Amino acid sequence: MQTEKIEVRLAPETRRKLEEMAAARGSSVSELVRSLIERSHEEEVAGAARLAAAERIGRMEVEDVPEPAELKRQFSEAHGPYSEEAG
Repeated sequence: MQTEKIEVRLAPETRRKLEEMAAARGSSVSELVRSLIERSHEEEVAGAARLAAAERIGRMEVEDVPEPAELKRQFSEAHGPYSEEAG
């Protein structure tokens, strides 16, 4: 993997925390920082996707929801009989 070097200025306490976390993982501070950036990026991207999905759902027009017995009948019709033991 090709890497690039960057410089980041940290307070001594923050650097100590990174070193402590890296030691607990058995990794270098650089490896720790890379993994934290990757995880954060994934969470940001996934979070944005979830938010967009929730916004789309929120804009949907909802029909009247059938009574539970009707839902059960529709489910059984589409997927076979419903069993309490399976659900």
